[in-house]
Amino acid sequence: MNEDFVGPFRRAPQPGRWHGAAAAWALLFALILGTAAMFASAAPKQHEVDPGVREVVQSQLQALASEDAGKAFALTDPALRTRFGSAEAFYATVREQYPMVVRPASVLFLKPESDGSIALQKVRLTDSDGFNWVVTYLLNRQTDHQWRISGTLVEREGVHVIV
Repeated sequence: MNEDFVGPFRRAPQPGRWHGAAAAWALLFALILGTAAMFASAAPKQHEVDPGVREVVQSQLQALASEDAGKAFALTDPALRTRFGSAEAFYATVREQYPMVVRPASVLFLKPESDGSIALQKVRLTDSDGFNWVVTYLLNRQTDHQWRISGTLVEREGVHVIV
């Protein structure tokens, strides 16, 4: 026998008591909201990326294009400068192994990512032969709060642009 019915009359719902589908939907909705809140609080916080990240990479590309080895070298971090030893050795290596960054035909900066102390700046380049490249710059924030380039990863895209 259904206990909500007493004789020919329906029993008045008791305060605070949910019935049927409404209770199931409310429970599901609360579960979804609780799960979303849990994941939102666990997600890593995105830092507003300092515009200095892009500026350092852009300055180095300009220095390389104008053959200013000293300026390009000065935008690297101390560990990279130690590894190369001199601006001339750095510029010679870049010119020989990474010619696409010396005088690219086009440059497109993608949105940088950062945790506040390390940043990644991806740049899409097209070289003078029409090949596309993605160069990922790794930058470290120095003790003086300046960004300096500590390494790059160069990948050739599979598309060849005919100019």
